Amino acid sequence: MSHKLLKSTFTVGGMTTISRIFGLIRDVVIARLFGAGAGVDVFIVAFRIPNFLRRLFAEGGFSQAFVPILAEYKEQRDEASVKALVDQTSATLGLVLFVVTLLGILAAPVLILIFAPGFDDVKHVMASDMLKITFPYIFFISLTAFAGGILNTYKQFAVPAFTPVLLNLSLIACAVWLAPQMDIPVIALAWGVLIAGIAQLLFQFPFLLRIRMFPKPGLKKDKEGVKRILKLMVPTLFAVSIVQINLLVDTIFASFLVDGSISWLYFSDRMVEFPLGVFGIALATVLLPSLSSEHAKKATEQFSNMMDWALRWVFMIAVPAAIGLAVLAVPVLTTLFQYDEFTTYATIMSGKSLLAYSLGLPAFILIKVFATGFFSRQDTSTPVKIGAFAMFANIGFNFVLVGLFAHAGLALATSLSAILQAFLLFWLLRKDGVYRPTSGWLTFMLQITAAVTVMALLIVYFVAAPEQWFAWGMFQRVAQLSMWIMIGAISYFSMLWITGIRWHNMTAKS
Repeated sequence: MSHKLLKSTFTVGGMTTISRIFGLIRDVVIARLFGAGAGVDVFIVAFRIPNFLRRLFAEGGFSQAFVPILAEYKEQRDEASVKALVDQTSATLGLVLFVVTLLGILAAPVLILIFAPGFDDVKHVMASDMLKITFPYIFFISLTAFAGGILNTYKQFAVPAFTPVLLNLSLIACAVWLAPQMDIPVIALAWGVLIAGIAQLLFQFPFLLRIRMFPKPGLKKDKEGVKRILKLMVPTLFAVSIVQINLLVDTIFASFLVDGSISWLYFSDRMVEFPLGVFGIALATVLLPSLSSEHAKKATEQFSNMMDWALRWVFMIAVPAAIGLAVLAVPVLTTLFQYDEFTTYATIMSGKSLLAYSLGLPAFILIKVFATGFFSRQDTSTPVKIGAFAMFANIGFNFVLVGLFAHAGLALATSLSAILQAFLLFWLLRKDGVYRPTSGWLTFMLQITAAVTVMALLIVYFVAAPEQWFAWGMFQRVAQLSMWIMIGAISYFSMLWITGIRWHNMTAKS
């Protein structure tokens, strides 16, 4: 079982890596063409609002509620019942999304006032206009996630994982070719978001037809199943989106800071999103239908072993990724973004928030895994309570830390609240007996610590100073960064091997 899970995780992770690479190219293009100032601040806010709702209605709240029910139907009922659930859900979700989209467009000025209260009149008007263009993205991307949930349940992981590439390609194309044709170039990015939403949905259609699960919306096919999904979804909406809510809270605080603060947080957050998406979200995506199936079969030991296997992989990958981002923050940002309109000052300021975000990377990934442990058992109330506590903790941390560290304080607050949330979710899983760690965890953590220490010391003592990175050209930066990432990875995995970790040690009992 664990080998199949690992293979599926690498499949999703591989496709997600392609998407994240194009995402980095997208961010590099935006940084070079538009810099890190007021215009990009406005676009980020106009995109972050529908993107936040996407986490609620799409792969976040909706999928976490829909996939366990669909997996149960697939295990226990015939194909006609499964198809009826898909049809009814598509109709209900489509109607809700249409209403939400219409209200969002009409209320765009109010939404900007809520989520960016520090914007002046000029930025507020521009952000409102851009939000009217970007808001319909929520309609298309949520239906895309619905289709992806069906495909994932049928173990078709590659297509949904590849789909986000289309968003990045659309934004790159609009930034390069559409922006020069517009009076306000940055508005081209808003059109790129809308075009991408339509393209991503259309891309899923052939694959749904192949597995004979293309929805035919109907409102009288399986109301019971949809009621169960909605009952799970309402609390799940909040539980899985705490990190996104915290980012929105950060945006509200950052809107009162100097121009560029929102952009600095965005570019540093994007660096953390790379390993989070490539591994964390990929792992959670694969785990949800598998854990849901084990729960439906009442296989409690297999459920716990699967969780244990996932957690070992989280620590083995997330800890070095976090330390690597922390010690290479300035080199990474310099290599990727510091060209043309993106200044040295923007790199330094983004580096501060990247350091703060990197501290929370393992917790961000652990939350994905722990929450999946609850959602797969159709328990949504517990993560909601923990999530609410973490959100209010984040707000409190923001008030304390923003005065001390400005925008970097907001990033640090997000990391601290994520660590708190992850710990509480773990504690409750252990308390309820859902997760029972297998033997060898102390030795395993000591091995990870030794390996990551060697890696960090090599980088800290031998990597060139920031001033040198600023002076180098693009090719020398890329060569140096590539070399040090390779040296870090080789030193880390070599130490894991020397201390006794083998791949078969990572295999959970099945």
